[in-house]
Amino acid sequence: MTDLDIVKSTYEGKTSEENGKNLAKYVADDISWTEAKGFPYAGTYIGLENVTKNVFSRLGSEWIEYKFTPEDYVASDDKVVAYGTYTGIYKISGKSFTARVAHVWKLKESKIISFEQFVDSQPIIDAMK
Repeated sequence: MTDLDIVKSTYEGKTSEENGKNLAKYVADDISWTEAKGFPYAGTYIGLENVTKNVFSRLGSEWIEYKFTPEDYVASDDKVVAYGTYTGIYKISGKSFTARVAHVWKLKESKIISFEQFVDSQPIIDAMK
C-alpha cells in the first residue's frame, strides 16, 4: 500500500471501528499526535493509547455523530494531507457544528509516525457552550 492508501484506510472504512483498526495496524508505537491549540482536546500525545484516552474516547463520549468527512488528499514524499469538514452534536448543549479541517500525516516505512491537526476550533467551542 502507498502512504496515501494507508491514510485513506483510516477514514474510508465501512465503519468507524474499521477505520480504528486500520489506524492501529499502521501507527508507529511512538506516534506523535498533535491536536491544534484552541481545540478542546489540544495537546501532543505520544502513542496510540494516549491518543485514544485523550482524544478518541472523549470524542466518542462527549459528542453525537462526531466525524471527519474528507474532501480530498494531497500526497508528497512522506507526507499526506487530508482536508475536509468536521461535524457533530455536543451531547450536553445539543448544539451542532461544522468546521473546516486539515490533517497532516507523516509516514516512514509504511508506518504513521506523526499526525497534526489544523482546524477552525471556534465552531466547536461555540457548540460546547
